Amino acid sequence: MKKIIISVLFSLLPGLVYAEDISVEPASIEPVSTEQISTTEISAEQQGFEIMQEMDARDMGWGDMNTDMQMILKNKNGDEHIRSLRLKTLEMQGDGDKSLSIFDTPRDVKGTAFLSFTHALEADEQWLYLPALKRVKRISSSNKSGPFLGSQFAFEDLTSFELKKYKYNYLRDEVVDGVDSFVVELFPQYEHSGYTRNVVWVDKERYIPLKVDYYDRKNALLKTQKFIDYKQYLEQYWRADKSEMQNHLTGKSTILLWQGYVFRTGLTERNFDKNTLKRSR
Repeated sequence: MKKIIISVLFSLLPGLVYAEDISVEPASIEPVSTEQISTTEISAEQQGFEIMQEMDARDMGWGDMNTDMQMILKNKNGDEHIRSLRLKTLEMQGDGDKSLSIFDTPRDVKGTAFLSFTHALEADEQWLYLPALKRVKRISSSNKSGPFLGSQFAFEDLTSFELKKYKYNYLRDEVVDGVDSFVVELFPQYEHSGYTRNVVWVDKERYIPLKVDYYDRKNALLKTQKFIDYKQYLEQYWRADKSEMQNHLTGKSTILLWQGYVFRTGLTERNFDKNTLKRSR
């Protein structure tokens, strides 16, 4: 699923204890058909991997993407603060995606820009340009669990899904919001994650994420992200018009509203150079 898991991923989907007892080696597993995933007797680890492999494969090849977004911050009393921004994403072959987010409103965040390079097992690279300080700040790899500009999304949620970043465990089949789904655990294999595991509900027909539960370092349920109102683009690629991240500890939430998806606009790596962050408008 080569897109941001704003998680997401989001991760995808946003956007997920290191599972030492799970020993699946992704490179040694051959892809299987959708029918085989549901009928072949395989281990829960392998089945979980193959479900996520299929989801990833179905979202390859879109190239690049532009979209507009509203970010709505809500406190436990329901008070809202709204931000508008633009998001550019470049699909990278053999590595994680590159993305650039530029805030337009309100005035106190206007011109703020966030650049992210996702990698599979190496540390992700992220930079934040703060116009009030007129400088680019690199986000430390040990601080990826921190909140992104006061939202309920962590910095690690704002990266594309990469298959090798996790180990997997198929849990069960379950109907969520009327949709027959696979339920799969994802265990982060990268250092400094704020999560012990994520649990993802995957639509069996379209292989897209519907819901993600995020468990903190104490293995307690911290947040839930839901993806709402999917639309299909280029007759293949599914994108949600709405996503909500609910923090179960604080009662706060962040809603993302996307519109104006445009694909294959000709973006290149030059559009994602960290030296151009200050000039992003």
